Amino acid sequence: MFTERGVWLSMSTPVELLARIERGEDLDAAGLATLLSLEEGADLERLFALADGIRKRSVGEEVHLRGLIEFSNHCRKNCAYCGIRLDNRKVRRYRMEIGEIVGTAVTAAGLGYRTVVLQSGEDAYYTADRMVELIRGIKKSADLAITLSIGERPKDEYRRFFEAGADRYLLRFETSSRALYARLHPDSSYDLRMLSLARLREIGYQVGSGVMIGLPGQTIDDLAMDLMQFKELDLDMVGIGPYICHPDTPLAGSPDGTAGMTFKMLALTRIVTGDAHIPATTALATLRPDDGRERALRLGANVIMPNLTPQQYRQHYLLYPGKICLQESSDRCTECVSGRVQSVGRVVSRGYGHSLKLHG
Repeated sequence: MFTERGVWLSMSTPVELLARIERGEDLDAAGLATLLSLEEGADLERLFALADGIRKRSVGEEVHLRGLIEFSNHCRKNCAYCGIRLDNRKVRRYRMEIGEIVGTAVTAAGLGYRTVVLQSGEDAYYTADRMVELIRGIKKSADLAITLSIGERPKDEYRRFFEAGADRYLLRFETSSRALYARLHPDSSYDLRMLSLARLREIGYQVGSGVMIGLPGQTIDDLAMDLMQFKELDLDMVGIGPYICHPDTPLAGSPDGTAGMTFKMLALTRIVTGDAHIPATTALATLRPDDGRERALRLGANVIMPNLTPQQYRQHYLLYPGKICLQESSDRCTECVSGRVQSVGRVVSRGYGHSLKLHG
C-alpha cells in the first residue's frame, strides 16, 4: 500500500521487518522503504546493529585500503551533478602521464597497499592502447590489484584491459530510476549503463557499482529500488555516498544529501548484499569529517579508499566542493586512515581484498 506521499508502505511493522532480517529472510521494496523511513530511535539502532553483525559474519574484521589515483579530470560527459562535467569551464584540467601514474602506483605499493583504483573522467586521450600500456606497466612494477573507474567503454576495450591485468571495474549507475537517470545524464543511456555492467561481468571482472543519496527529485521509493538493484546485479562492491551540490553545475542551489539517510542506505546495502565490499566513502567523510568513516565502519562498511593522487592535482579533481584530504601527503593520509580503522576496533587488511563471491 502507499502513504499519502506515494511512498510504498509495508504491511509489516519495522519490528516485524527487523525480525525477518534476523531470520535471514529477504525484504521486498516496500519493506526496505519502511526501514529507510525510520527516524532516530531503538528500531534504527537495531537496524544498524543487525547490519554490523552481518558485516562481521560475512566479511570479517579486516578493512581493505584501496589507493585512489585520480589521473585525469578531463571528461566528455555533462552529468548534471558533476563538478568536472564537460561544460564547466572553471575547472583547471590536467592529465597525468603514464610513467607518472605508474610511479604513483609504485609509491602506493611501498606504503603497503595491495590495490590501486585508477579513476578519471571519460577522457578519450587515454586510448585503449594507452590504458593497456598503463595497466601492464603497473603490473610489471608493483604487486597490486587494479580497479578501473574510467566510465563507459566499448566491450572490446573492457576485454583488452582485463587481459592486460585489470582485476576490477567500478561503474556506478547512480540511480535505478530511469526518469531521474535521464534528467541527470543528458548524454548517457540507462540501458547502456546496465549493459556495460553485464559486459564487465561476462568478461570476468569483479564489478562494482553504486548510487548517490539525496539527488534532487530522488524518493525513498527510488532508494528502495536501488537496494533491489544491488541484489539483482550481485555486485562485488557497492559504493554508497551522499549527493553534495556543486555550485558550477545545473543543480546549483539544490540541497545536499544527508549523512543520516546515507547511513541507513549503507546499513541496508550490507543486509541486502551480504558479502559485497562496501566503502566508507570520501563524500560521506566530507559531510561528517569527524566521524563519518568510523560510523560507516560500525554499520557495515569494510573498505576505505585513501586519496594517493599527487598533491598538485588533487585540488582540481572536485566532483563536489569541500572534498577532504586535499593537502595531506600520501603517507600521512595512509597513517590517518589506518588510525581511524584501529579506533573502531578493526584491522587493516594486508591482502588484495578480492571479491568474496563465487564468481570473483
